[in-house]
Amino acid sequence: MAAAAAAAPTRTEVLALFRSLLRTAKQFSDYNIREYTRRRAADAFRENRALADAPAAAAAFSEGKKQLEVAKRQALVYSLYAPKAKSVMELKVQ
Repeated sequence: MAAAAAAAPTRTEVLALFRSLLRTAKQFSDYNIREYTRRRAADAFRENRALADAPAAAAAFSEGKKQLEVAKRQALVYSLYAPKAKSVMELKVQ
């Protein structure tokens, strides 16, 4: 099991995790939370883009999976207490 933890994730796995984080971010009804989650995911992936060390890449991938689970739980909680009015940023200019 230690060998599986040290193996670097494949490009496909990393992209799937990134897309899952972005999909989860879209589930937040609050504009600020939604944009923060999207921006934080992009920043984290950009920050870890150059990881060549397999254990470091595996650790970053594992942390990303943990963050995905946290975001999913938070999206569920936020959906229960969704704001009644939209943010000013979401209003369409006419």
